[in-house]
Amino acid sequence: MPDLRARLLLACRAHRARLENEQSLLSRDAVATMQSRNRTAPPDPGIDPTMNDRICKRPARRLLGAALLTLLLALPLGGCGKKLHWDMSNVSSVLANLHLFGMISADTGRPLHASDLRGKVVVAYFGYTHCPDVCPLTMSHLARAVADLGPDANGVRIVFISVDPDRDSLPVLKAYTHAFSPQAIGVRGTLEQVIEATKLYHVAFSYGKKDQYGNYVVNHSAAIYVFDKDGKGTLIGSDLTPPQQITHDLRQLMAQ
Repeated sequence: MPDLRARLLLACRAHRARLENEQSLLSRDAVATMQSRNRTAPPDPGIDPTMNDRICKRPARRLLGAALLTLLLALPLGGCGKKLHWDMSNVSSVLANLHLFGMISADTGRPLHASDLRGKVVVAYFGYTHCPDVCPLTMSHLARAVADLGPDANGVRIVFISVDPDRDSLPVLKAYTHAFSPQAIGVRGTLEQVIEATKLYHVAFSYGKKDQYGNYVVNHSAAIYVFDKDGKGTLIGSDLTPPQQITHDLRQLMAQ
């Protein structure tokens, strides 16, 4: 067991190093889109943008590493020596199947169930619309990856699950997700439903202290979760995963 843990820790570190080395390959236009959105969006009074960056972005990196490590430590020993052909991490032996706990779709105003998405490859991401950096960047990457599928893009759905239900109303979520991709769906639940979902997928999140204007940041992990056409949990990536790698893996899942 100590040997297994050591090997898995090395695998986790190697995966993280690979993602960081590939950060230079990130889509320039996706980054430009995020920067443009940040420049044109009205600033929240009383919020220091550099404070948002310190509180939201850096903890997200650490929280993602913790989530990925949790999943990797649960993998069986037999998979350690097998070369995977996925660009993202294949965690199909430990990742839970798609479950949305009756949360409401911003598109329809009705509960969205995994069965409603059967036949589609689903990419789920936990975030919030007031996020200053990680969320818009990740959504830009996902939108680019899906758009690059061309006519096959309709076979994928991006599900953006809000961890800030107090501020992310259904109209806000709908406008936010549709600004990135027609294949994106915003989902909102009660805080209890959000906690259930985050526990299932090992997502960490917490609320910062409100300032005098009622503004606050939400610390959250930045993993993306990919489910096959039957809703089976398959892959995990991050905000650092380049769009072309996401596209590659989506194509493979759609072909299965």
